[in-house]
Amino acid sequence: MKKHTLLGGLVIFVITLVSCVGNTDTQPDSSSLKIKNETDFLITLNQHLNAVSTKDIGALKSTLSPKGEMQLILSDDEILNSVDSFVENQAAWFQDTTWTFETRVINTKIGDRVGLAVVETIYREPIRNGLPYFNRMTISYGLEKIEGKWYVILDHASSVEKSTDKK
Repeated sequence: MKKHTLLGGLVIFVITLVSCVGNTDTQPDSSSLKIKNETDFLITLNQHLNAVSTKDIGALKSTLSPKGEMQLILSDDEILNSVDSFVENQAAWFQDTTWTFETRVINTKIGDRVGLAVVETIYREPIRNGLPYFNRMTISYGLEKIEGKWYVILDHASSVEKSTDKK
């Protein structure tokens, strides 16, 4: 009887050990999940910034919430409160092909479902009122993870310095 109990215990121990080893190999640890989450966030943010820089409305739409939630906040303008109104605004802006848009991510705070990014941006027009024009801005972007994918839901731009500022 002791032989069967010992053998049974050994079999259970081996099965438990094998299943634990198997779980360790297939389950990502929390640090790799965090890195993947942050990487996915930055990929979406950079796709969004690149879509603006290249004036690609299709690529821009792919970075926006499938729920239709989006806020665009610009100084001296009413808040736009939907993906549709944001896309309409951007499509009109993209018609002018002379401007450029350079970006640099300054800071991010990325959670499991919501993240924020602060981006320094330099917007340039070759000629505005007979002179070269620039607008150095700080833009805050809010992103939300929906069904495992990040989407931009907030764009809040503030001018820091313009070429037209009084000196």
